[in-house]
Amino acid sequence: MQNYEDVLAEILIDAETLQARVRELGEQISKDYRDGNLLLICILRGGVPFMVDLSRHITSPHMMDFMAVTSYGAGRRESSGSARVTLDLQTDIRNKNVLLVEDIVDSGHTIASVLQLLETRQPLSLKVCALLDKPERREAHVPINYLGFSIPNKFVFGYGLDLDEYYRNLPFVGVVDLNKYKPSE
Repeated sequence: MQNYEDVLAEILIDAETLQARVRELGEQISKDYRDGNLLLICILRGGVPFMVDLSRHITSPHMMDFMAVTSYGAGRRESSGSARVTLDLQTDIRNKNVLLVEDIVDSGHTIASVLQLLETRQPLSLKVCALLDKPERREAHVPINYLGFSIPNKFVFGYGLDLDEYYRNLPFVGVVDLNKYKPSE
């Protein structure tokens, strides 16, 4: 695996800016769900750092659960357009306020599929909180109720987003220099 510094074109969103926005989102969610009955559902694995930080700023009572959903094929830079649940929820979401927490909304196909599935389970409400949005890549309509940042159509990594499964732990969102990046086989 290449050292991330060798393929980092730029830091798109620095750690301080990320954390400030996550705090703001947590404060808004706390106001909107002050009565509780809130279930955060994280889409694994990229959403974990975001959801953990976000939950620390949500002061209203809430629970957490996880789903693993994949829509990426080999190389993982482009969505296949069809989502497949590889790990389902352990929590019954019926009559709960559900907030789906996602690292990035790209084409929108994955989130649209997950929303459609979760809607059949009769939540009281169902909303989306995304750290990043690439609106110019959107192919499926996705209502994003809480958004961290809209970003340009660039290959990004860090703060949950991986580069060949590495560097999810970086405290910032960086852009990959495609001239220097060599995908792992």
